[in-house]
Amino acid sequence: MKIKQLLAIFVAGVVATSAMAASPLTADMLIESGSSRLVGPKMKGADVLRAQVLLDRAHYSPGEIDAVYGANLRKAINGYQKANGLQVTATVDAPTWEALNADSAPILASYALLDTDVAGPFVPIPAKMKDKAKLRMLGYASVAEALGEKFHVSPSLLGLLNPGKDFGRVGEEIVVPNVALAGNLPKATKMIVVGSERTLALVDTDGKTIAQFPVTTGSKHDPLPLGKWKVRGILHYPVYRYDPKLFWDASPDDAPALIAAGPNNPVGVVWLELSKGHYGIHGTPEPSNIGKTWSHGCVRLTNWDAAAVAQSIDVGIEVLMRE
Repeated sequence: MKIKQLLAIFVAGVVATSAMAASPLTADMLIESGSSRLVGPKMKGADVLRAQVLLDRAHYSPGEIDAVYGANLRKAINGYQKANGLQVTATVDAPTWEALNADSAPILASYALLDTDVAGPFVPIPAKMKDKAKLRMLGYASVAEALGEKFHVSPSLLGLLNPGKDFGRVGEEIVVPNVALAGNLPKATKMIVVGSERTLALVDTDGKTIAQFPVTTGSKHDPLPLGKWKVRGILHYPVYRYDPKLFWDASPDDAPALIAAGPNNPVGVVWLELSKGHYGIHGTPEPSNIGKTWSHGCVRLTNWDAAAVAQSIDVGIEVLMRE
């Protein structure tokens, strides 16, 4: 089935911005657009989805793609505009669309589910550390969660894009954000984490920003460790050693625990160990919370962004953390 046929699931019509701001995201809002309308605060729908995918492919991550303008999309827009010599407006205006549209590849793609996509095992993830420690692997809880991480998309938006589709059937053809075209990043020579902006930028040898990602940083209890640090190690699919003594909000009955590796591990699929003891840059099992909550001092990214960062750096890279 061709992508144009798959896109026939979208309902024809126009949804006003004011109506979109007041109502939940629906399939009606995902109609293809001319990609020239301004994208700004309180907007939802096809234009926002297009902007998120293009920014993702340009390595200015909007975090989890959800077709809703939020803080992470604002950061991605501003970072992209600054890096490309555009006026920083926090909106995808005409000059920004012109730059983004140099990437003319389709925004959505058809994808046939593989046996590896649906095989599982899919197991609910308990909330308490002592119960997590009983699992042999912290894998995905559902096919939708696994596909969401694979295509950088929220499971709810994936459902809206694929009404009536069976995510458990090998060969089922679904519609997904076309993010696979982004490709690998070149090598970075420095990382810059800005706590007030909640961003992590990768910088090349010429001092140019080559990528930017939204992050969750410290809190008033565990502030971001400001200063210059280095990456001492890169560990993929780490085992997590939980020590309640390191957490101010640990439950009194918590005990040390060893949490198995997997995408739902507390530090996700990548751990970048910093020269500051007990601190790292890592993934997360909750991509929808990136930039919206606080951490215990570490820097969290979505699993796919953490993997992209790890691919772009070497052990020893400088990490500048500033307010």
